[in-house]
Amino acid sequence: MDRSNEVARLKEMLDAFAARLEGADLRDQVRSLVPVFHELRALGVSLLPEAKTSARERIIGYLRRYPMTLIDGDELLVVSGIGEWARRVRELRVQFGWWIYTGMTLRELAEENPEAAQELTAALGVELDAIRPDHYFLARAEQDRDAAHRWNLLNTIRKEKWGVKAKILAYLRANVGAPVTLEELRYLAGDKSEWARRVRELRTEDGWPIFTRMQGRPDLPVGSYVLDEDKQAPEHDRRIPDDVRVAVLERDGFACRHCGWTRAQLRPEDPRKFLELHHVTHHKDGGANTVDNLVTLCNVHHDQVHAGKLVAPDPARTD
Repeated sequence: MDRSNEVARLKEMLDAFAARLEGADLRDQVRSLVPVFHELRALGVSLLPEAKTSARERIIGYLRRYPMTLIDGDELLVVSGIGEWARRVRELRVQFGWWIYTGMTLRELAEENPEAAQELTAALGVELDAIRPDHYFLARAEQDRDAAHRWNLLNTIRKEKWGVKAKILAYLRANVGAPVTLEELRYLAGDKSEWARRVRELRTEDGWPIFTRMQGRPDLPVGSYVLDEDKQAPEHDRRIPDDVRVAVLERDGFACRHCGWTRAQLRPEDPRKFLELHHVTHHKDGGANTVDNLVTLCNVHHDQVHAGKLVAPDPARTD
């Protein structure tokens, strides 16, 4: 599209404003800038001609062109053409299911869970120091069709007179097996920065199987959490360090060592739903939380081992 005429008009307006800088009344100067603002807004809107019907469509059209890229809030102001662009971003997230994250959320995550923040900054290709609160990025290219329902549930739980951890757990249990976003958890916590710490406590101290891409679920979208199973791990299993857990999963190829099942084979009719770590020498018998004493099993064969129907695979064997 040829925008030379718009640029020429803008230049004429700025030249007219420059002529009023000396001696003109303040109000006359201000009023001479009004058409400049209108022309700039029209020029910004014209940059996305395929999404001209609404500011909301222009914003998501712009973000979809640059997924997993830090976008300055002022950029969204330009392409939206409206002053209330931040409200439209929230509508896109809450009502229409676009995973739009803010720099503020990522900075709070870094304070409480540096490992998870590192995953996101690596995917963005930036250092944490480069991220400002008024940055935005689209974390997932696909629209989440279930988002509106989840946000309605969020509002219900958010009103409960519970602590932040209890609210987060209730929400995760209501979405077992489905990834939820950082922005959802932050909103659930009343925009308090402690949300990331509470998620970590639920996983590492309370034994809830909450995973991210870096913590055993490489199939998950970047920047999401999922409660794999609505069941707490036995107390001794909660003490398996993250680096040990990841090392076992990587050694076993993120697959059950008995049947070879992986998350890629997940099917509604298949009772195998998740992977668990089994102690070859049981903890009560002195077995340690070490790579050599842990082996990956799907939930079905893990239960069968504990029922005495199967013998646990030897972690040292590679065949």
